[in-house]
Formats: sequence, C-alpha cells, structure tokens
Amino acid sequence: MSAALTGAALGLSAGISPGPLLALVIVQTLRYGVREGAKVAVSPLLTDAPIVLAALALTAGLADRPFLLGLLTLCGAAYLVWCALGSLRFRPGAEAPAPAEAKSLRKGVLANLLNPSPYLFWGSVGAPLLAQTWNTGGGWRAAAAFLLGFFSCLVGAKVLVARLTGRLGPLMGSPAYALAMRGLGLMLLGYAGWFAFTAWGLLAP
Repeated sequence: MSAALTGAALGLSAGISPGPLLALVIVQTLRYGVREGAKVAVSPLLTDAPIVLAALALTAGLADRPFLLGLLTLCGAAYLVWCALGSLRFRPGAEAPAPAEAKSLRKGVLANLLNPSPYLFWGSVGAPLLAQTWNTGGGWRAAAAFLLGFFSCLVGAKVLVARLTGRLGPLMGSPAYALAMRGLGLMLLGYAGWFAFTAWGLLAP
C-alpha cells in the first residue's frame, strides 16, 4: 500500500504538472476531440516501459553524459517547434482533418521520447525508489504496486485534462478557439526554447 501511494503521488504530480506533453494533450483534444487527446495521454505507457527497464543502466548513464542528453534535448526542441507551428497556423472555419489523420499517439510518443524529463526522473528518482521498494522486503509485488500507482495517476490525470478540455471546447466561439490554439502554440514554442536553452547548457564546453 505504501509503495502504491508513493507511486500514485509521484504520478499525479507528473500528470498535472505543466509540460510539453500536457500541452499536446490539450492541443489534440481541441483540434480533433477527446479520443485523440487521450491517445497522447497514454503515450507514457509505451515510452516509459523501455526507460524503466533500462533505468539502472541507460538512463543513469545518460544522466552522467551531458553531451548525449544535450543532443536528445535539442531534438526535442526541434520537434516541439514543429508541433507549435501546427497550432499557430490553425485557422477557424477550415475543415478539420479526419481523426484518423491526427496521429496523436505517434505525436505523444515522439514528444515523450525526445523529452529529457522521463530519462532524468527514472534515472535519478524513479529507478532508485523502485530498487529500494524491491530490496526492502517488498519484492516484485511492491515494485509492481509502485508502477501501477504511478502510471495510473500519470495517465489518468492527463486523460481527465483531455475530458475537461473536450467539455469546454464546444463552448468556445471560433475566435476564442483560434486564440486558444495559438496560445497553446506559443506555449509549445516556450517549451521548445527551454529545451534549446537546456541543450545549450549541456552541449557547451
């Protein structure tokens, strides 16, 4: 129970914290509907699994290799700029693409894989906590409870944001809708700038 609550607290905190993935959840929901926003929300289930499995080796090593982490972060900045331009170019009244063309899950997976935060979290916080939970007598059941609590709250919080956004979206007139999309585009550009600044600090000698 303690392991599950610890994982849930960390997952909820990560799920509601402002970030590029949360912004992408809102963008896809406003543009394509709740289902597409939820697809972005579940992307950590696909991206974090290999990160968790390799946390004690790859992520810890990556955290100690600023040049590699800097390159990853720079790629993330470029991808967020691409996502932001899609929102900034949005025009109200234009025919929306079919949901099948939204490619929300792919966008979420790419955004999360190119985001240094999961690597840093699992390399510096998540993996040590997971190992401690396993080694202090809890075994695999406690470790599984930690992961279940973490991912349930992480994904659940983002799905809830998608549902709330979907409820508010139809209430918005076209000018407000376009303004919201452009505001989110600027937010994504801001995160891209932060990624680029972080990458510069990691790559600079």
